[in-house]
Amino acid sequence: PMAGPPTVWRRNFRESLEMTSERQQGGGRPEPMLNAPAGIVWAIALLAGIHAGFDLMTESQEEWWKLVLAFIPSRLTAPGPAFPGDLPGAAVWSFVTHQFIHADWAHVGLNCAWLLAFGGAVAARIGMLRFALLGLASGISGAVLFLLLHADEAVPMAGASGAVSGLMGGACRFFFAALDRGGLHAFRDAPGLVPRMSLRQTFADRRIRMLLGIWFVLNFLTAMVAPYLTSSGGGIAWEAHLGGFLFGLFAFALFDPFPQADPTGQDDGERHTLH
Repeated sequence: PMAGPPTVWRRNFRESLEMTSERQQGGGRPEPMLNAPAGIVWAIALLAGIHAGFDLMTESQEEWWKLVLAFIPSRLTAPGPAFPGDLPGAAVWSFVTHQFIHADWAHVGLNCAWLLAFGGAVAARIGMLRFALLGLASGISGAVLFLLLHADEAVPMAGASGAVSGLMGGACRFFFAALDRGGLHAFRDAPGLVPRMSLRQTFADRRIRMLLGIWFVLNFLTAMVAPYLTSSGGGIAWEAHLGGFLFGLFAFALFDPFPQADPTGQDDGERHTLH
């Protein structure tokens, strides 16, 4: 956690803004085209590499391994050899392993794109270890909600969507605060100096409410058209998206080592208006 009273890190944040402004005025090296933490690049490479490995298997081998790793609710509610790959322990480890397998390359690409869009900011703020724990916990939460709504069904569920949705939910707790306090350049220079928004502030921000509305609509539409877009013909587990997102949104403070914003909305005597 950041040491010192709030006035100290606020002063440091203003100083970081001044240094950012000086660098912008003085030129310097151009920004790279892909400005993502190395850990995000490795995570994307891992997901792509795993799926490429499946492409090297026979069809029966690929099916067996994906069923071993996929999350299937009936493994917990009606245990028994319902599928190939129903090994002892699969009901437990699949809460995690389902996050690393995908139906096809379109599925992989979509999740990697969302991971690149939202994961970089979260990783830059909380570090790769907390980032990984938040992502895994969000994916597990998505599987839990999927289980609650499909308890007796033998429906395999796979993909990193729950984890990525949780990262998006976590980003909502600080991303717009960063925009209000110097923009993305200042956040990139000192991501920990952007105060985390309280839940009250988060839901009071009109931009976040609009983002949530768009996100829910897109999930609904994607669930409707997904069977026509993917080669597997499978549907979208919107329940996993929702469970992961809600976990990331509400539990982000457990993973964030930096301060929360003043709940009164005041900062060094100045009140920031919530939009």
